[in-house]
Amino acid sequence: WYQRRVRGVLNYSSTVTLLNNLSTMMIWQFLLILSSFYIAKSSELVTCTSVIKLQNVQRGIRLHSHEVKYGSGSGQQSVTGVSNGDDVNSYWVIVNGSNKPQCERGDEVKCGDIIRLKHFTTNKNLHSHHFSAPLTGSHQEVSAFGEDGVGDDGDNWTVICSTDVWLKTSPVRLRHVATSKYFNCTWVYFSADLLQDNMKITAHSSISDASLWKPVESVMF
Repeated sequence: WYQRRVRGVLNYSSTVTLLNNLSTMMIWQFLLILSSFYIAKSSELVTCTSVIKLQNVQRGIRLHSHEVKYGSGSGQQSVTGVSNGDDVNSYWVIVNGSNKPQCERGDEVKCGDIIRLKHFTTNKNLHSHHFSAPLTGSHQEVSAFGEDGVGDDGDNWTVICSTDVWLKTSPVRLRHVATSKYFNCTWVYFSADLLQDNMKITAHSSISDASLWKPVESVMF
């Protein structure tokens, strides 16, 4: 009963009304349930300005970038997948997409929101466009683009998920706004020295487990 009432508490006035109808012992029980509910809820949310690593659900690799450019295609900064969980170059910051005003720290990311992922160490945005991906010509290239977080419409991604908001425990897909392709991980590895053992990241029209991602080793605000 308490938990059902707690989930119905939406604002301060309704909380006070409920507390006035409870005995002292019931109030203590109510407050314990209320605090645990909100702590659990906030800890599950993926929020604006959070610093995250994205792990591919099927392949297990983490989204990665560093100051190595593609040798073909756009020639922009490469985006790959790596298995090493300790690499600082796998951190990304969640910010608003579509050139909207910056969201506030701690704002929940809703399903259907348009976001950008800014690379933590180089300040370039996760990006895609109509260039063919290296080694996988039927796929679309994914790169890191822009300066100090300023890029273009190719940096915008829609969060696709099955809940109302993006939860840490629920994998999501990222759909590229400009081309409607899904952010995807392949089984293809680079052989070039600077990218050796890095897995190819692309955008593709197909929907599969290879396009499912979840946050790991993250700092949520």
